[in-house]
Amino acid sequence: MMAERKSTDRLIDRLPAVRGRYTEAADLSRVTWFKVGGPAEVMFRPVDQDDLAAFLAGKPEGVPVTVLGVGSNLLVRDGGIDGVVIRLGRGFTDITTEGTAVTAGAAALDLNVAIAARAAGIAGLEFLSGIPGLIGGALRMNAGAYGREMTDVTVAATALDASGTLHKLSHADLGFTYRHAAVPAEWIFTGATLQGEAGLADAIQARMDEIQTARAETQPLRTPTGGSTFKNPEGHKAWQLIDAAGCRGLRMGGAQVSELHCNFLINVGGASAADIEALGEEVRRRVFAHSGVTLEWEIKRIGKALPGLHSVGGAA
Repeated sequence: MMAERKSTDRLIDRLPAVRGRYTEAADLSRVTWFKVGGPAEVMFRPVDQDDLAAFLAGKPEGVPVTVLGVGSNLLVRDGGIDGVVIRLGRGFTDITTEGTAVTAGAAALDLNVAIAARAAGIAGLEFLSGIPGLIGGALRMNAGAYGREMTDVTVAATALDASGTLHKLSHADLGFTYRHAAVPAEWIFTGATLQGEAGLADAIQARMDEIQTARAETQPLRTPTGGSTFKNPEGHKAWQLIDAAGCRGLRMGGAQVSELHCNFLINVGGASAADIEALGEEVRRRVFAHSGVTLEWEIKRIGKALPGLHSVGGAA
């Protein structure tokens, strides 16, 4: 249904007509893995790439735009997010294969891309089955696990700039470095082509099974979390630094450093985003005091802190 423009002071009524859906004051705690966070001023779910491009071209100048995937590597602060939060849906989930290449929309689940590759006898993309997120987010942060990163398999991508113009990007254009792509922050990925190699479905499945077993044994998959919290500093593993600093099991309010994998923060019940962020900062402080190494957040923290809200109690 076409969203009509109205003349009021509310942001939702100043946005351009679209074929997708606008939602005012959308509850983001329902769509993030941590199960915390304030509302989006407006959420927009575009129907397809053309709908998204038209929105970007027609939105009022100065309205901030934030892209939200499945919320797996994200902490939304308790005050929520001003402007428009974009969530890509079905129009961005197609996955096709040709030879040993896989082309996927930005909202395709990493796991589904790995499954499609297996079905087509394409090896080399099994690592995606161990990354909880979407292809767009994997591109943005050069996601990696189990010995491979997006830079190892990505040959091309597409993205819309802030004015809605489509750009076709080569591997060199993406400028991948550790957990980063050098594409302007305001550009929105819409898809990618990944290159694998010929393989046998049984061997591919066996590798995916190994990855899933390793995840289940070493990560708190059944507790609200944001995945790997800190980047591995050069020459170090973040979890080892955290463990050595005595932070395993450290708790602040409803947030805790996982006992199973101490580079994961978890919501053990009733945590606020402020609890989680404050716990992360306390971990960084203790690690630096113990080892002299400064941990850098891997989890993306966005939105506004809620005035007056702070972590409940101290670290224990």
